[in-house]
This record gives sequence, C-alpha cells and structure tokens, in this order.
Amino acid sequence: MALSPLNQRRWRNFKANRRAWWSLWIFSVLFGLSLCAELIANDKPLLVSHKGELYTPFLTFYPETAFGGDFQTEAAYRDPEVQCLIVAQGSDACWDDPEGILAQAQAGSVEGQPIKPGWMLWAPIPYSYNTINDIGGAAPSAPDARHWLGTDDTARDVLARVIYGFRLSVSFALIVTVLTSLIGIAAGAVQGYFGGWVDLIFQRVIEIWGATPSLYIIIIVAAIWQMNFWLLVGLMVLFGWTTLIGVVRAEFLRARNFEYVRAARALGVADRVIMFRHVLPNAMVATLTMLPFLITGAIGTLAMLDFLGFGLPASAPSLGELTQQAKQNLQAPWLAFAAFATFSVMLSLLVFIFEGVRDAFDPRKTFK
Repeated sequence: MALSPLNQRRWRNFKANRRAWWSLWIFSVLFGLSLCAELIANDKPLLVSHKGELYTPFLTFYPETAFGGDFQTEAAYRDPEVQCLIVAQGSDACWDDPEGILAQAQAGSVEGQPIKPGWMLWAPIPYSYNTINDIGGAAPSAPDARHWLGTDDTARDVLARVIYGFRLSVSFALIVTVLTSLIGIAAGAVQGYFGGWVDLIFQRVIEIWGATPSLYIIIIVAAIWQMNFWLLVGLMVLFGWTTLIGVVRAEFLRARNFEYVRAARALGVADRVIMFRHVLPNAMVATLTMLPFLITGAIGTLAMLDFLGFGLPASAPSLGELTQQAKQNLQAPWLAFAAFATFSVMLSLLVFIFEGVRDAFDPRKTFK
C-alpha cells in the first residue's frame, strides 16, 4: 500500500536524520537476533540425526527412549551417555564406556562393526539462560573461550542471559508502552475534547490514581502471588496509563475550538471521527515526545524491580538480576560491564530512534 504524501514526507525526514536511521538499523538487527535467541544460545541441539531420522530437540520434547535410552524423561543431550547413544545409533556399549564408544562411532565403527554415525547440530552458544555449567571451579568465573562474558554466581553463561534478557526487556517495554499509550491517548482525548464535567471528573480520578503508591502495591502483589511476565505487565499498565493523559488532554483542549473542528461539527461529523481523524494527528508530536521516556522508564522499572527482588523470578533472564549479582560480586567486574553495556546500548538506540520519529512528525522540522 502506497504511503500518502504526508507520510512520505515524514519517512524522508526520518531517513534524513542519520543518527535515528542508523540506530533503527542497529536496533532492528540486535532485536531480531534476540528474537531468535533459541537458535543462538541453547543447551539443546538444534537438529539431531539418529538412525536416519531428523529430530528438533530445541522445539520438541523427546524422551531418552527415542535414542535407545531407558528413561521416559527428556533426553539430557549434554550427557556423554546420551551423546553416545545418538552418535552410535543406540549401542548398548554406551553405558559402559560412553567416551570410548563415542570416539569409535565418530570414526565410523562400533566394536569393529561399521556404522553410519548420527550427529548433533548445536547452537553457536551451547548454553541457555538457565543452564548450570560445570566450570571446574568457583562461580562466578571470568570470561574464557567457552564463556565469552564469563558466568554468574550460579555458573550460568552471562552472554546467553544477556541475549535472552535483551529480548525480555525490550518486549516488556514495547508491550507496556503500547498498552499504556492506547489507554492514555483515548482517555486524554475524551477528557480534552468534551471538557466540562467529563474533564472535571477525570481530573479528580487521575489525582487520586496518581497518588497511589504503586511500588508498595507491586511489593504486596509479589508477596501474595508468584510474579510473572504478564502479571507485571498488567501492574505496569494499571499504574502507567495516566502518563500521556496530560499531554493529549492539553492538545485536545487547544484544538477543540479550532475552525475546522467547529466546521466538522456543523456538518454532522461524528465526535469519534473528529477526535481520532482530525484532532489526534495534531497531538501526535507532543505524544511522540513522551514515548522515549515511556519506553526507557518501563525498562528501568523492570530492572529496578528485579534488582530489588520484587520483579520476575530469579530464574528469568533479567538484566536487573544481573546488575544485582554485579553488586554482590565486586570481584567479578565482567558482570557489571555486561549489564552496563547492555543497558547503555539498548536505551541509547531507543532514545535516538524515537527522537527521529518525533522530529519526523513535527511539521516545523525538515532535514536535508
């Protein structure tokens, strides 16, 4: 679908802002890679060939019996016995000498009998965000060839947790921002457009709602129920929807008596059409100005709650929990570096992108 001339001008203005344009590209690549985190960092093989059949363990549950084992539980693909069963085509000798039989199978024979060995395709980082690794020493461990950013205090790979944590933080912020923006814009539009008693009642509700100690309520909820992603999103939206109301309300109060609005009313145009088709576009610049603060605020709030222990469970790939570990393990500076670098890159790119979006919607600004 072709863009209108107005949107074409906005798109040209955004592309002309080089900082915003390159930030969009860099952020898109990073976020796109994080969306494929299971293909980049996983403690399960991406693809397994066993007895002529292909398996996808990172997507599907396979019991150990599928590869010649004895248990109905999911195969532990990192165990030498299971790896031997896969490569040696389920040979019973794997239980006696898994490493020796594995080496023989990879060479094309088992106990003198030629076989076509199976194989496993692993992710570039063979650890997930919750994989407890055998590091052969005390945790946290420093960066090395196996763990490029080291491990945390429970021997989990920091790079894997950063990849999953980046996706979690950005997804959380985008969902919270979209929901709060939709509710806030709709409420502010109604309040500013109709004015009078509607505006007065809304203002009193917002004053009471804004005085609610949201952090205390989140702490109470976390003490009663196990916190999860969607519960935390709901709480953030519940207390964040008032952020945009003041800006949208002011723009609608200013525009409700413009000549074109009064003419549209005189022609019998429906109020909802006037509000969201004619008045709202004029309020978009002021609204978009607030979006960087909403997104960075949501990321910061999630990190703060996780840092304090009232956010997501400790097993979740949280950047706030990584920051807490950095505080508790000052002898492991790689934890602080990983958290700081991730937050810096993520927040900077988002701010640059939305600054470009804001300027693209501003008719007073034109880039060459």
